[in-house]
Amino acid sequence: MREHLMNHSRRIFLSSLAISLVKHPLRSTGAEPDHTMINLLKKESLEGWIATDFHLNGKCSVSSGVLRLDRGKPMTGVTCKLANLPKTNYELSYQARRVDGSDFFAAATFPVNDSFLTFVNGGWSGNITGLSSIDGSDASENETGRLVKFENETWYSFKVRVEPEKIICHVNSEKVVDFDPTGRSLKTRVESRPSQPLGFACYDSIGEIRNIQIRGF
Repeated sequence: MREHLMNHSRRIFLSSLAISLVKHPLRSTGAEPDHTMINLLKKESLEGWIATDFHLNGKCSVSSGVLRLDRGKPMTGVTCKLANLPKTNYELSYQARRVDGSDFFAAATFPVNDSFLTFVNGGWSGNITGLSSIDGSDASENETGRLVKFENETWYSFKVRVEPEKIICHVNSEKVVDFDPTGRSLKTRVESRPSQPLGFACYDSIGEIRNIQIRGF
């Protein structure tokens, strides 16, 4: 009987813990990190996000779990308004495609401790992928910038991993950024600062994004 009661109490505790994590997925609960992958995008709404305050921002909408950023003049974006976003020791992953255009279609702005960076995908007329800005230099001018060719109407997987002494970015299975931010000045471009703390943007293009997830480690 005693063992039965203990098992029953344990089940109640675990169920309560699971409900708590669902209600407060990004809230730190103590020394043990929560390794759960949290979905940041609803299936049919922009709940938790707002249209970014860009000049002449294009339309932003969600349907069947896909966030669509229509062409702006020149930028369109969304900014996450959820509280308690991690600042380090986390991983952000998402899938995106450029429906039309020739520039970046899912540039991700993200926190790095008390600073922010933007992982630009296919910027500068589709020629550059990398981090902006480092010591005042854009991805086109710093050591993270490299050529990654993106085809329209093709889905790509992206992953941004932030650690105290390392920022690693992948496109599909390829590592395209391996950067140590220690002692460097990290700031987003002025145009991208409305995307802070976490946001996505496209430039003179139509972009679609899905499966936006984040987890701490």
